[in-house]
Amino acid sequence: MNKAEFVDFVKDAGDYSTKKDAETAVNAFVAAVEKALSKKQSVELVGFGKFETVLQKGKSGKVPGSSKTYKTADKMVPKFKPGKGLKDQVAKAKK
Repeated sequence: MNKAEFVDFVKDAGDYSTKKDAETAVNAFVAAVEKALSKKQSVELVGFGKFETVLQKGKSGKVPGSSKTYKTADKMVPKFKPGKGLKDQVAKAKK
């Protein structure tokens, strides 16, 4: 599902009168989560899940076919941990 399809889905699920209103809601949610994560704050929606930032350690490796090695730097990455309600809903849909 791409963004346009998701906006249509939100319009129907949220009883928005226009597609533009639904798109505004989706964009506002995405912007709010991005802003919170960029400030290293987590966003927890009980039953749905938790958006947070975590430190990903740098890795070292060897380039195949040569003796060159490399090391990547530590960096902050976004992470989503689904909540029990979402896990249960997905498991129920599979049956």
